[in-house]
Amino acid sequence: MELIPTLEELGIGFVPFSPLGKGFLTGTIDDKTAFDTSDFRTVVPRFAPDARTANLPLVDVLRQIADRTHVTPAQLALAWVLAKKPWMVPIPGTTELSRLDENLGAAHARLSAEESGSSSTPCHGSTFRARGPRTRWKSAGL
Repeated sequence: MELIPTLEELGIGFVPFSPLGKGFLTGTIDDKTAFDTSDFRTVVPRFAPDARTANLPLVDVLRQIADRTHVTPAQLALAWVLAKKPWMVPIPGTTELSRLDENLGAAHARLSAEESGSSSTPCHGSTFRARGPRTRWKSAGL
């Protein structure tokens, strides 16, 4: 069973997890980015330097499309999700008012059929650690 067609058939909405790729799709993270030791991305394989280097071409494509459509890479990533189905609702997290304003701008972005189409670009590195202690969750009682 495929998730998206099943959700559509049953009339169930979908909230994509981390629609900005934990910040990577904003174009502000590259292979030279140094994360603070308290940042959870230090243990996520997708944020290892070699994975970031391998995934930068995807961000470059996003940046090119964003420039062409006069939006930021973050707005493009959110607009892409919004263009998929009306019942898909990305909820990006932020602690900064300026980022909230930027993210809201995605609702006004207009993408062509080609730009809102499927992406076949593979991403390198898994999104979570496969093994090891989950110290943040343990300390939260989870």
